[in-house]
Amino acid sequence: MKINVWNTILQLSKERGVDPKIIVAAIEESLQVAAARIYTKNEVVRIAFKPEKGDLRVFCLKTVVDTPADPGREISPAEAQRLKADAVLGDTIEIDLPSDTLGRIAAQAAKHVLVQKVRDAESEKIYGAFAARVGEIITGTYRRMENGALVLDVNNLDVVLPPWEMIPGETYDRGAQVRAVITQVRRGEKGQETQILVSRSSPEFLGRLLQTEIPEIASGIIEIKDIIRQPGERAKVAVWSRERDVDPIGACIGPKGSRILAISKELAGEKIDVILWSANPGAYAKSALSPARIDRVVPVNVADKTMEAVVAHDQLSLAIGKKGINVKLASKLTGWKIAIRELG
Repeated sequence: MKINVWNTILQLSKERGVDPKIIVAAIEESLQVAAARIYTKNEVVRIAFKPEKGDLRVFCLKTVVDTPADPGREISPAEAQRLKADAVLGDTIEIDLPSDTLGRIAAQAAKHVLVQKVRDAESEKIYGAFAARVGEIITGTYRRMENGALVLDVNNLDVVLPPWEMIPGETYDRGAQVRAVITQVRRGEKGQETQILVSRSSPEFLGRLLQTEIPEIASGIIEIKDIIRQPGERAKVAVWSRERDVDPIGACIGPKGSRILAISKELAGEKIDVILWSANPGAYAKSALSPARIDRVVPVNVADKTMEAVVAHDQLSLAIGKKGINVKLASKLTGWKIAIRELG
């Protein structure tokens, strides 16, 4: 059967960015599936598809035997000679599908490919392109909401910002540009699209913003040791400098606080405490309780990693923080449970 599909395959390949060989293989597989609905007696089915030449054959193979016991794979001499005049016992006969039936299953196969197989190939291509980009910040256009999640358009691809990865209280206008970090790329199962998930509430997002805004972090002069966040409220970032003459806190904050303010604005006003990392738990805890001034830190139980921070009366509420958030974040950052005690 002569068919004119090669130009269509090439056009589809160009539009979708899929190798023509993948489309041809998908059509062949679909033809095999469609032919199985016609050949129902366990026949040996063959597909001969050469789209660049416009050739398509779907046929089954049967062996010429005296008394056929398997109608799906055997044929009598009389039946075989109606198809091939010189057929003899032991010959293998190729029996083509009638052109009208072949045309129908070819159309079914083409439709199946367009709906599913090309989508699968596209999904795999997207997975390959984005799997290596986990941890990268991307910017997308807010298009719609689905089950509480924001769907962003990134170069005509849907990227999902789940509700638990949003900054609490933050609102988004349709069409707005939204920045987030890629946290996960899920390979699409059969018939499903690859899913790209992003976050604005994760420590990784803040870490990437710091790297983008602060050249000393991007170059490796300043190292981020730990990040803890209560998204939308407060974050603590522990930093350390590889060079003695570089002040890690000053570099992160920037002139008149310009660098850290820009990042705080991106995070819906989230307060960011930049502190000096230390291998000494007491010194680290004193820094972690910033912006409160700590008189001293007293270890309570080293094995259980518990300690007390002693503060003056006017620093008590600052050390604890609103709803206890400051001491809670400091405890998570240091890995020690910190209790606040008033000096007296």
